[in-house]
Amino acid sequence: MARETPSPESKEGRRAWRSAVARFETPSLPRSLRQIADTLLPYFALLCLMYWSLSVSYWITLALAIPAAGFLTRNFIIFHDCGHGSFFKSHRANRGLGFVTALLTYMPSYYWSNRHASHHAHAGDLDNRGTGDVWTVTVAEYVSMPMWKRFIYRVYRNPLFLFGVGPLYLFVVHYRLWLPSDTPRIRWSAIRTNLALAAIIVVASLTIGFKAYLMIQLPVLFLAGSAGIWLFYVQHQFENTYWERHQEWSYVRHALEGSSFYKLPRVLQWFSGNIGFHHIHHLSPRIPNYKLQECHEANPMFQDVNHVTLRSSLRALGYRLWDEDHKRLVGFSYLRTYLAGKTRPAAGCTAG
Repeated sequence: MARETPSPESKEGRRAWRSAVARFETPSLPRSLRQIADTLLPYFALLCLMYWSLSVSYWITLALAIPAAGFLTRNFIIFHDCGHGSFFKSHRANRGLGFVTALLTYMPSYYWSNRHASHHAHAGDLDNRGTGDVWTVTVAEYVSMPMWKRFIYRVYRNPLFLFGVGPLYLFVVHYRLWLPSDTPRIRWSAIRTNLALAAIIVVASLTIGFKAYLMIQLPVLFLAGSAGIWLFYVQHQFENTYWERHQEWSYVRHALEGSSFYKLPRVLQWFSGNIGFHHIHHLSPRIPNYKLQECHEANPMFQDVNHVTLRSSLRALGYRLWDEDHKRLVGFSYLRTYLAGKTRPAAGCTAG
């Protein structure tokens, strides 16, 4: 009789998954260098083509912005791995490349990585929300909000804001600022990035011109930003995701139940740096992106997880609130059921 796979949270299961991920946590220098080459060289080549196309047709420029945004998204995955210390063995190399690749996306490397580490430490913990995550409230919390706060929340959760206004605000404005409560290291991370970006803009203005720079950079940044926010959003915002109060919260359960396996077409999987294997990434952020699929396929324990396809992921647009009673994300339309005192979601009311 076949032996059952142990629970990942049991003592035996914990040893099993730790051993399984440990085999993939060592970065490969040749593979890392190859990924730098096949990401940054095409990206800069496309930027040059976009500049050339300005004298022909701006429609060509905008068309070229699409693949350029794909390479910029892949560049972000490299920075993301550097922030986790998983792209190179060398801490100094991760910091250096992380600064450069973050700069290309208008992001301060340490500032962002610090907040992203909080996301990994607390994702799915209802009592530790608010840093490095998508603002999500429970149904009961929403009902108890004053009207002005409900309005702000509805605007924030609207797809037009999240994936339209949000990317440009986040990458152009938000990452230029810091809070008075931030540590000196976080403040200097933002300041260094701002100074470097200012130097790039000055050089661009003196060479190709400020207008040309904006016409090239803004559409690429917008498209890549929208794609990045979408990937981050959809891989935690699916109906049967995982949220628990702190006393019941489990790091392993969130990784395997609250982080989806986003099954993308091969070309999109490549441009997104395998981040669709998000359950593996949350289980072990030390695994470089180019080994995530290998780890997923090496152990059946990692394959029995929430699968989200490109088509089914569109339903995530309708999920806005966490229903603690039924452990699922629901849409605003569920509020009618909740307020009417029903105990189960009505058919067709879980999203909208």
